[in-house]
This record gives sequence, C-alpha cells and structure tokens, in this order.
Amino acid sequence: MATPDLAERHRLVDVRLDETVKVRRRPEVEHERRVAIFDLLEGNHFVLLAGPPGPYVLHLSMSGLTRLVITVHDEAEQLLARLILPLKSFSRLVRDYFQVCESYYTAIRTLPPSRIEALDMGRRGLHSEGAELLRDLLKERVEMDLNTARRLFTLICVLHVRG
Repeated sequence: MATPDLAERHRLVDVRLDETVKVRRRPEVEHERRVAIFDLLEGNHFVLLAGPPGPYVLHLSMSGLTRLVITVHDEAEQLLARLILPLKSFSRLVRDYFQVCESYYTAIRTLPPSRIEALDMGRRGLHSEGAELLRDLLKERVEMDLNTARRLFTLICVLHVRG
C-alpha cells in the first residue's frame, strides 16, 4: 500500500466547533463560520510537530471565558494533542475585528465602494494580525501556513460570540 504524500498527511480533514452552548449567531457570523470551515477543508497545511502525521481532525472550544482549547485527533477520533491558549491574547484583536466587521456589513448596504474597500483592508489587516499571533503561540507545537491560521482565527472569533 502506498504511503500518502506529505501534503495529504499534513492537513486537516475536519474542523469542529464546540456547539454545546447553543448560541443564535447573526447570519453574517454564521456565514463567516461556514466559509472559514469550507475554505480550510479545501486547502490547508497543518502539522502536529511532536505527534504522528495526519491527516487530522481539529476540535475548537472554550474553557470558561479564559481559555481556548484546541484538540487534535486522528481520523479515528483518537486524541493526539490538547493545546490550551489564553483567550486574553486574542481579546483586543477579536473585539477590534468584530467592530470593523460590523462597520463593514453596514457599509455594504449603504456606502460607496471606496469606503467599503477601506474597511475591508482594515478587516484583513486585523485578520492577518490574529493569524500571526495564533501561529506564534503555537509555533513550538504546530506548523501551519498563513491561510490556515487566518481561517482558524475566524473560527476563534466565532467561538467568542456568546449570544
């Protein structure tokens, strides 16, 4: 039997958000969640540095209001790693990101394209900053590309929505 190539093994094949707390999210937030997961599954690079090669299944949840819990599983759902990050690291970025997103969603309905473009650039900048922070916090345990980190940052933001 042939060994899967590295690209096939160094990736996420499923991403799940903790949905035990039923939250009714705005349609825009739900759309962001769906798009982030779809894009992640279409193309990503994710390697657990001190563990077996993937492919991996990722679970994202929050522990209380203070910690982000990332669990990495194999395809048989066997736990490979549990990564815990302080949410405080992300709080300013998430708050700013939601403020810019709110302005962006309003602008789409009412403002000219030049103003929408400026807000979108600000949103992308915060998104990239959040992605780099995530990569930095996980650099000793996980290797991921910038696009994977950007999409995971989107999902971290979605987890912050509590109603």
